[in-house]
Amino acid sequence: MTPAMFFVFALLAIVILLFLSDRLRLDLVAMLAVLALMLGGILSPAEALAGFSDATVLIIAGLFVVGGGLVQTGVAAAMSARISRIAGANPRTLLIVTMLAVASLSAFMSSAGAVAIFLPVVVSLAWNARINPSKLLMPLAIAALIGGLLTLIGTPPNIVISAYLADQGYRPFGFFQFTPIGLVMLALGILYMVVVGVRWLPERVKPAGRETAAAELPTVNDLIASYGLAEEFFRLRVRRNSPLVGKTLAQSRLRTLYDITVIDVQSWPPDQPLPSPPRPAAPDLYIDEHDILRVQGHSQDIARLTREASLTIRPANEMGERYLPAELGVVEVLLTPRSQLNGQSVVAARFREKYGVTVLGLMRRGEPVTEAITTTPLRFGDALLVQGTWQQIGLLQQERRDFVVVGQPREMLALRRATDRAPLAIAIILGMLAVMSFNLLPTVTAVLLAAALMVLGGCLSMEDAYANINWESIVLIAGMLPMATALQKTGGVDLIAQSLTNSLGQAGPLVVMAGLFLFTSLFSQFISNTATTVLVTPIAFQTAIALGFSPYPFLMAVAVAASTSFATPIATPVNMLVLGPGGYRFGDFARVGLPLQALILLATLLVTPLLFPF
Repeated sequence: MTPAMFFVFALLAIVILLFLSDRLRLDLVAMLAVLALMLGGILSPAEALAGFSDATVLIIAGLFVVGGGLVQTGVAAAMSARISRIAGANPRTLLIVTMLAVASLSAFMSSAGAVAIFLPVVVSLAWNARINPSKLLMPLAIAALIGGLLTLIGTPPNIVISAYLADQGYRPFGFFQFTPIGLVMLALGILYMVVVGVRWLPERVKPAGRETAAAELPTVNDLIASYGLAEEFFRLRVRRNSPLVGKTLAQSRLRTLYDITVIDVQSWPPDQPLPSPPRPAAPDLYIDEHDILRVQGHSQDIARLTREASLTIRPANEMGERYLPAELGVVEVLLTPRSQLNGQSVVAARFREKYGVTVLGLMRRGEPVTEAITTTPLRFGDALLVQGTWQQIGLLQQERRDFVVVGQPREMLALRRATDRAPLAIAIILGMLAVMSFNLLPTVTAVLLAAALMVLGGCLSMEDAYANINWESIVLIAGMLPMATALQKTGGVDLIAQSLTNSLGQAGPLVVMAGLFLFTSLFSQFISNTATTVLVTPIAFQTAIALGFSPYPFLMAVAVAASTSFATPIATPVNMLVLGPGGYRFGDFARVGLPLQALILLATLLVTPLLFPF
């Protein structure tokens, strides 16, 4: 082993340990690895930064935008709503239809995005059918992961493998060449969950306050009331002699001095019969005499403010029954196990500055927290009720690491019903699939063209397009590609491939395939399956070439293994999304996931050689 090879292997070990420790962000670890490869003289700057111009990275970024177009136009939500009409209340039917639906959506957009869309719908369907949500949420995650195997664009590992084949001068996998394998694994996964897996799932989730069989989602007012905030909304009129007149909201320091949140401001001079349209609260918004401030706070704080600032209390529902104007809404978000907000208060985390929304309420273990929520340290599993414009709330659904949106009001789903742009979004998707299926254009060209048409066609704005891209994933992939280059350049890939060949080659190709599957699956339980695929793909390719076999069955086995991250909750954001709402523990994933991984391994060894001969 040369010093350069030893350096790369040592660096790879450090990267994996940092991934497992979760002390640093994954994208930061990847960038530090890129810097180490440059500083160590292993790669030139051009080689180390080549990942950012790689077609794989551009394809994945474009697919995030295309998936965002499906969400923004209501196409994805319409697919979710159709489940409730098809599945009914039969537990087995609901399980099967749910897994089929999320797998179908996951074939064309990110698995995490598909689960985020279905999560609140499935919880509502479960309670309506008198089923504990924990019986459906882990199957939901499993189906989303397997659904990535249905098409070339279903999951980044498929794209990584296909792009590597093209780089080596081989014909890349076609758009639907993954489909037969994916259908077999999906059928196996559904059968396993219906017959065995569902019996091993716990029932730890308790119904939340309201009638569990209620078919309708809560309204904005219902969510506000569930956090005990119904009596905390007031409308305050500013008198002419108020010290607030002429000040901005930032200068008034109402949140700091009185723990009161201003929601919006309306002008209503005495000579006007009705107030002007509300203006959402902003730090630089000026307060004028006769303005109406819609605020939220404890009654004693409101009383002190009105006394000290010369304000008049008006009825909270003076202009209607809603606590908030139609332009504003609320949504519940749940903190994830790896959230950077854990242990921090709302103020310390600068929640409002970072996400553009205001935290109105905090619920812990099903009970509203009545103490000062802005200074209370947050914990994993806490639910926050946040308020903002519908656009700001919509952007929260792109967040995956720190929290997940779990409680959507009826008004939000109504806003996301299919718009007049939905047919255009569907046409763009179908056109992209057709172009890729018949190889009319390179995959990267087809995806970027579809992403551009989504924006040009008004399916989503450019700001929404940027917001829909998971930049952590993009930087992670771009940063890990040079690591694979370094392994190849220093001879590390050849060394590992030779070791596999010497140790398993004599036992036959099926044993080598099983070894590659287990190697990929093991690492995918603890670090990104995309990063794992980037590293394992060249090893699998070189091993196949050294043994004189076709690389296609080996690389297909790697793709399947990368999509079987079932055994730990930290394996993928998909598992973390259902961890809290399903009331799962670490061991639940291993108990249900490991047997399924063993079954998929056997199915891979049986089916793959039939479709892709050695």
